[in-house]
Amino acid sequence: MNVMREFDRQIRAESGGRLGFKIYPNNVQGDEKDVLRKIKLGQLHSAGITGNGMTTIAPKLRILDSPFLFKSADEVDHIHTLFDGELNKSFEENGFVNLGWSEVGFIYVFTNTPVRMPDDLRKVKMWMWEGDPIAQAAFEAMHIHPIPLSITDVLTSLQTNLVDGFYTSPLAAIALQWFTRAKYMLDAPLANASGAVVVAKNKFDALPADLREILIRNGKIYMAKLTRVSREENAKAVETLKKNGITIIEPPSPEALAMYENIGRQARRLLVGKLYSQELLDRFEHAVYDARAEPEKKR
Repeated sequence: MNVMREFDRQIRAESGGRLGFKIYPNNVQGDEKDVLRKIKLGQLHSAGITGNGMTTIAPKLRILDSPFLFKSADEVDHIHTLFDGELNKSFEENGFVNLGWSEVGFIYVFTNTPVRMPDDLRKVKMWMWEGDPIAQAAFEAMHIHPIPLSITDVLTSLQTNLVDGFYTSPLAAIALQWFTRAKYMLDAPLANASGAVVVAKNKFDALPADLREILIRNGKIYMAKLTRVSREENAKAVETLKKNGITIIEPPSPEALAMYENIGRQARRLLVGKLYSQELLDRFEHAVYDARAEPEKKR
């Protein structure tokens, strides 16, 4: 919200007050599907979305959230360098303009019992974001039957023991207060959760050219800042979690990590034809593996 308010002040200043945002935080306009529906109806014009909203706009964009694909921020940045033009075109073909990527961060599993191996997760009453095909594929590959709920129902469900496991970023775990109902975090990122701030293309196209330029240029600047802040705050959040009694569980062996990677490969292929093509997945995987191999060559 701080970065979005900076973004708003900057475009108001540059446009002489002709352009600005009216911001509705904290789900007051509903969840992502509600907000996107309101944009289609013309009631709202713009939204900050995560991958869940991207599924509604253009399913292929969810390849950015592929299970167990990324291991570092450098790999994520490399993918954006190569594929942003193609991904932004998918937004535009479906009625939206991407003002900039705003990463949620790496997603981890939180539980009340220690989880090290995939088999351990089968003993957990795991939450799944209702209607999220990425999580569904990941859990299917692990032979887990999660409990689908809206994101607004998770804290209550943790408090009543309907679920006793969830997945999110460290920062979100604190912001949403979910961490108060967990004891452990598995240090094996499930995925890197992407986000973006989008505006309805018909609204964007109706703006004068100078305002479109102000919006796009500043969108890139402030969304890049938001990603930097998100990464910094997620790192700090891990330390905060530790201070609040959360135990960070390391995978027990390289073999265990290999098992998670294999699950990721299976899950990604379960989504071929549903979200994205095999051809696009192949290009993404090869690009990530090339980025991963480059530091090895330098060493």
